Amino acid sequence: MNKSWRIVMAIATTLLLWASAFVGIRAGLEAYSPIHLSLLRYATASVVLLLYFYKGKSRLPDKHDLPRIMLTGFVGITVYNFALNFGEVSVTAGAASFIVNTVPIFTSILAVLILKERLTYWGWSAIILSFIGVAIISLDDIRSLQLSKGVLLLLIAALSQATYFILQKPLLQKYRPIEATTYAILAGTVCMLPFSQHFFEGIHNAPIAKTMVVIYLGIFPGALAYLSWSFALSKVQASFVSSFLFLVPLLTLGIAWIWLSEIPTFYTWVGGALIFAGVVCMNTLGKHKAIPEQRKDKKQEQLMLTDEL
Repeated sequence: MNKSWRIVMAIATTLLLWASAFVGIRAGLEAYSPIHLSLLRYATASVVLLLYFYKGKSRLPDKHDLPRIMLTGFVGITVYNFALNFGEVSVTAGAASFIVNTVPIFTSILAVLILKERLTYWGWSAIILSFIGVAIISLDDIRSLQLSKGVLLLLIAALSQATYFILQKPLLQKYRPIEATTYAILAGTVCMLPFSQHFFEGIHNAPIAKTMVVIYLGIFPGALAYLSWSFALSKVQASFVSSFLFLVPLLTLGIAWIWLSEIPTFYTWVGGALIFAGVVCMNTLGKHKAIPEQRKDKKQEQLMLTDEL
């Protein structure tokens, strides 16, 4: 498959699965605590990734990379999911997806400050345009929300995910996506353990249907989505690939429309048009600043290109 199409498919897979996660989390929280849901989800993701990891004969990380790996997992997996799950206790799935997916704003700012990436005028304009679209879609939900604890937690989740992208980017220069993703998720899962008292009791008391929802969250929005996202992030600039996250609220609305029979409002259609326009602008007028990165190590490039998603 052409490399560009592999990147497109990786981004599309991630967006669809992460959009479904907001609805799945709300369903799982009916039977699980936010912490127990996080641990069961990422314990499942860890098992799946470890099986793939050993099948592909992947490498163990270098010792001097362990501090960054642990920090990446703690911020991007532990903090992000605790904040997201606790936030969704009091905030609807649709509103949560809108708030959390301010991530491209944080990612672009951090990428410029830390990774020294540069965006064109049109690139920044595209991000702002998409953010306005998200805000318009959010009017129906956000207008009824105050700056509550749940909203603050979701903003923390957005900042945590953006920081995760920045922290993981250097690791993807050295390790394959399957390796970097497995390291981060394992590290994040381990960091959850001290907070997860009575975990097995929680599983025993939960209905099997809700447990299956959480397992779905671990296999698909967890393991598969993070792996496909890492692949895309290893090929293009963090600020560029993160711009696609503005599509997640639209996808979440679509899933809610099918699953919960929630019909999108006028605000949704107007905001959706702006989001689409922003993503198109980012991928056309701003594209020359977000080209695939060249690897100095040709052998490393071959390993990453042949890594199967």
